[in-house]
Formats: sequence, C-alpha cells, structure tokens
Amino acid sequence: MKHKKLRVAYLIVFLVLLFTEILIGAFVHDAFVRPYVGDVLVVILIYCLIRIVKPTGIKLLPLYVFIFALLVELLQLVKIVDLLGIPHDSIVAIMVGTSFSFIDIICYAVGCGTTYITE
Repeated sequence: MKHKKLRVAYLIVFLVLLFTEILIGAFVHDAFVRPYVGDVLVVILIYCLIRIVKPTGIKLLPLYVFIFALLVELLQLVKIVDLLGIPHDSIVAIMVGTSFSFIDIICYAVGCGTTYITE
C-alpha cells in the first residue's frame, strides 16, 4: 500500500512538472526561466517518471539521472541531431536539444542535487 501511495505522489508531481515544462516551452521566451529553470525542472521530471515505476530502492537515482542528462548534453555537443539528419522542428530534436551549454550541466546538477536533498 505504501508503494502505491508513493507512485501516486510521484505521478502527481510528474504531471505538474510536465504541465509546467509545456507551459514554459510554449509561452515563456525570456532569458532566465526557459533556459535555466526549465533545465532544473526537467531532471526532476525524469526522476519522478522513474519513481512512478520504481518508487523505492534506487538510492543513487539522482546521480543516475544527472549522468543521463549529461550524456544528452554531450550528444548536443557532437550535434547528434544534425549527424542523424533529424529535422530541428521535430519532437525528437526538441527533446534531445540542439545546442550544448555548460550552464545546462550546472542546471542539471542543481535539479538533481535538490532532488537528492529533498528525498
């Protein structure tokens, strides 16, 4: 029963974050919220998605999510979207991203660190 309640809690947080990310992507065109807050929230979103399936038992999950985000950012560095010929306006390109930034890595670390401390 405890796992079911945890899954529901993570599902609610996931849905709120997903809705927030969609709103940021669609309506926020500033120099702070969209590029920085969005990156902090996206790793928390991924964390919650995994926790819906596996609500306990992965102590280092924030670290694993950070490593995943770091790998995605490194794919941006090598221009994976261009190498694979994926159109920049496709959903895949939007999800993977097309521009590398060291600041994004800091944002991912902040999000994962916040998740680790919160949990």
